[in-house]
Amino acid sequence: MYYAAPVAVLIEELTKLPSIGPKSAQRLAFHLLKVSPEEAKKLSDAIVDVKNKIKFCKICFNITEGDVCELCRDTNRDDSLLCVVGEPRDIIALERAGNYRGRYHVLEGVVSPIDGIGPGDLRIKELLDRLKDDKVREIILATNPNIEGEATAMYIARLVKPLGIMVTRIASGLPVGGDLEYADEVTLGKALEGRREM
Repeated sequence: MYYAAPVAVLIEELTKLPSIGPKSAQRLAFHLLKVSPEEAKKLSDAIVDVKNKIKFCKICFNITEGDVCELCRDTNRDDSLLCVVGEPRDIIALERAGNYRGRYHVLEGVVSPIDGIGPGDLRIKELLDRLKDDKVREIILATNPNIEGEATAMYIARLVKPLGIMVTRIASGLPVGGDLEYADEVTLGKALEGRREM
């Protein structure tokens, strides 16, 4: 009731974005009011373009413009390693690390009963279908180290282990450069569990 209707609608729509509360939405709306019409059009065109052109890879469910993503088309990747992640943005983080050259599988979420997401809502069936060709020797479960990510990893491990495929979980623990005195007990516990011989 304080804003003209178009501004109020813009603020309301912006609050629907993740991590954007009413105050942030208001700041963004007022920023958009200050930019030139050309800049505002570029933003709106970019949003429409993403919605019209981007789809999920038919093999790994990463985002792509074509039917198959660039990583699945790369013939230099190791077909025997399959890294399972929750979201396409997780692939970007792993690729930035630069030391993984296997394949990926995106679940498009994690098990979260609070949010009404069960195993049937994820790309687990498609994961199991990918394992039928006997190329994969190891599955690396790289879901986030939180309750939902751990539950998802345990669920998938129970399904895959009987197939005779090695199932591993990414280690979790202290970040490089972190101080022990500031780490919580769970993080320290995970760091001790994930220790390796030097």
